[in-house]
Amino acid sequence: MRRIGVRTQNFRLSFQILKELKRRKCDFVMLSAGDLWDGVLITSPEEAKGGDIPAIEDEVEIAVERAIHAGKGLDSAYRLKFGVDPGPRPGLAWLADGIVIGSAQLQSLDRLAEHIIGIATAVEHARMSVNVGDGAPMIRDQIINLLIINGIETYQVDEYKTSIGSRSKAHIHAATRIALMGGIRVNNVRELKPTIGDLKEIQRQSRIHSSGDLTISTELARKVACGEITMDEAIRRA
Repeated sequence: MRRIGVRTQNFRLSFQILKELKRRKCDFVMLSAGDLWDGVLITSPEEAKGGDIPAIEDEVEIAVERAIHAGKGLDSAYRLKFGVDPGPRPGLAWLADGIVIGSAQLQSLDRLAEHIIGIATAVEHARMSVNVGDGAPMIRDQIINLLIINGIETYQVDEYKTSIGSRSKAHIHAATRIALMGGIRVNNVRELKPTIGDLKEIQRQSRIHSSGDLTISTELARKVACGEITMDEAIRRA
């Protein structure tokens, strides 16, 4: 695998790139202006030349994903497939032609669809689809709706026995197994009917998100459950 180098005069951008590379546990080198480099290079759009990978502050994850793929020599795939283990902090895994090329545990589901679309732009592909595990029904259906609204080919998968593995990475292991399984195609958005238990769980999550400062109302919890607002928006309104 070719090593990844980072070189930019933009200190803020550099910090964000390094933070994401460390999060992804990538082997990388910080380069100065005069350093020669024949590996993969991430830099700013203004400083990019030839095959360099440009990064902007709002899409650093995408640039790092492209760098990882370039380092592996992966430029294209016929089938790009994602697996999602639903939950307040969903697990996500992605495969190119059946080979696992990445995984992550997201902090919330608010930007899950954007995250998947961003990753998909890093690999040229002929077909893309997402498998969603059938656990956590309320969150599962919210995720399915987000994917369908964004025009993504979506399948629901029976996730029985997918959570095998270390406890700390259970959601990621489950997402990988979900991505590898067959499922039932979902074509239409689903009506969301949160139960009292669903609303209480969202209220509990609001206390965690706000560091114990507040608990959102039942009405705000209902809006979060139905995908009308994000948790951050609900906390701001509260």
